[in-house]
Amino acid sequence: QVQLVESRGGLVPPGGSLRLSCVASESIFDMDTMGWYRQAPGNQRELVATTITGARTNYADSVKGRFTISRDNAKNTVYLQMNSLKPEDTAVYFCYARRALRNYWGQGTQVTVSS
Repeated sequence: QVQLVESRGGLVPPGGSLRLSCVASESIFDMDTMGWYRQAPGNQRELVATTITGARTNYADSVKGRFTISRDNAKNTVYLQMNSLKPEDTAVYFCYARRALRNYWGQGTQVTVSS
């Protein structure tokens, strides 16, 4: 299976910024879709942002204008730049990849927005 490793989560005050990283064990050029989901305590996992072949992107309405997904194919890495963070952004963030008919998930990285 494809292995996905997230990093760079942490604690940040409201209005602050974080950049999450997801490193894949295989070329992300071969992935149909890569992206980020998040899950807060008591909530279901929800889509945050995706990037598809051709570098097309999609964002949840709640993060549009604040979050940016990007990719570095040479490093097999997808990033999520998060600006103007709000307490409601607090969640475990999961890296996601789809190749052919299979879905893959990382272990998750905690993001906590609090003063």
